[in-house]
Amino acid sequence: MYKIEKSLNKLKNNQPTFFLNPKEQQELIKKLKKNSYNIFKPYPDSEKNIFYTTTKPNIILYEIVSKIPLEHREILGTIFSLNITDELFGDIIIKDNHYYIYVLEQIAPYIKNNLLMIKNTKVNLLTQALELLESYEKEYEKIEIIASSPRIDTIAAKIIGTSRNKIIEIIKNKEIILNYDILKNVSYQLKENDVFSIRRHGKYKFIRLIKNTKNKNFIFECYKYK
Repeated sequence: MYKIEKSLNKLKNNQPTFFLNPKEQQELIKKLKKNSYNIFKPYPDSEKNIFYTTTKPNIILYEIVSKIPLEHREILGTIFSLNITDELFGDIIIKDNHYYIYVLEQIAPYIKNNLLMIKNTKVNLLTQALELLESYEKEYEKIEIIASSPRIDTIAAKIIGTSRNKIIEIIKNKEIILNYDILKNVSYQLKENDVFSIRRHGKYKFIRLIKNTKNKNFIFECYKYK
């Protein structure tokens, strides 16, 4: 994987990596010697993190000020529309109707000068201290799903209230991301802590099987990211 090789070269030259998602972090750790690196986490359970040796990364925390409510997907989509790759920014946080994003210092001026509108509404970016969210804990909505199996097509169909045939179509259109990869296996059996997102319907974490039902179905617990 190109991003992993690039990260290894950066660490070799005593430079911090870019932001890495959980899958990329696992791949990088496999190639590193134990205790040869540090991980910069903006907050305790952050998903996208940065590896470094001795030189810590320079990170900017922006608050996105908007007059109207925003959704995670709207913020993310606007950032991607600026031709910014996902390695240049970290998690997007929505907390108490405030919106935040971590970005690398070198891309921060470009984002500040170009991220001017979201959802056809003007927004402003304010620089905040990293300490503002250092103890932030993610918020989830717990949901229970009754389904015949933990297959992702079955669970996804229940979540958005549609048929499995429609979900198969959605998968073929590459609109479901599982553990940071485009989902290709329609019959994939979800495992504990698998993370998946359904385009236009949000992001979810599969937690566990709660119990069987009397009619041979199962009750599963999932979290929906807020």
